[in-house]
Amino acid sequence: MRQQPVIAVVGPTAAGKSDLAVDLALRLGGECVNADSMQLYRGMDIGTAKLTQAEMRGIPHHLLDIWDVTVTASVAEYQKLARAVIDAVEVPVLVGGSGLYIRAAIDELEFPGTDPAIRARLEAELAERGPGPLYERLREQDPDAAAAILPSNGRRIVRALEVIEFSGRPFSATMPSYDAVYPSVQIGVEVPRPELDRRIEVRVERMWRAGLVDEVRALLGQGLADGRTAGRALGYAQVIRFLEGEWSEERAFAETVRLTRRFARRQESWFRRDPRVCWLPYDAPDLLERSLARIAGQPCA
Repeated sequence: MRQQPVIAVVGPTAAGKSDLAVDLALRLGGECVNADSMQLYRGMDIGTAKLTQAEMRGIPHHLLDIWDVTVTASVAEYQKLARAVIDAVEVPVLVGGSGLYIRAAIDELEFPGTDPAIRARLEAELAERGPGPLYERLREQDPDAAAAILPSNGRRIVRALEVIEFSGRPFSATMPSYDAVYPSVQIGVEVPRPELDRRIEVRVERMWRAGLVDEVRALLGQGLADGRTAGRALGYAQVIRFLEGEWSEERAFAETVRLTRRFARRQESWFRRDPRVCWLPYDAPDLLERSLARIAGQPCA
């Protein structure tokens, strides 16, 4: 049984999680463990705001650049990899905005099997009719699962219906609980919405200037457009539509900003539901000290 808690730095994109995680690792002799689903992909550097070697400041960072862009993301695979690192590192600092990946690393999370035939049939229906009718079916069969899934998220709706059909159990029975595998301290980086919206636009502008379009162009040669997960990543999917001539570059930029803002709201909503997260203001001059105090067992303040 692990005695030292796993530290997790969570919150929406562009909140400043990565810098705080490095600060904590430096002070505690820790190592960072990536929990951003898109930073698992090799070559997806600019559009995921992956830290440079200089920005890592000598702190080891685990679970970056482990998958090709053609690989479909697997939370179950990530769970195995993350727990192996957590068990091997004295002070692991999880950092990322992928809530399901954080929970997979530190909490009880069951991964039901799959049935390719059922999945193929449901995906064909999704392609033909869109997510609406499938979502209504899910709402009838498992209202709790439907309440936790966006009506537009066809991939998750299909997965939920697949599990219900082949297992005979509600999909909600397999959804994350707050039953922990490891003791943890979770620090949420809180940014007021107007400021977060501004930071997101600034970040997307920097990505464009840093060469996001060229990065996507190069990754298309490695199969990015065929990647069921990587090819749909924020920024990457929009640039693909520009490069394919469907959108102007201006529209691809604007849509990246808009969708990233919407995604950030969903991230915050996910983490707000977890009562274990201690939220601290991003611009507090003593943010690091307050985080360290929480890790040392003091109340959240």
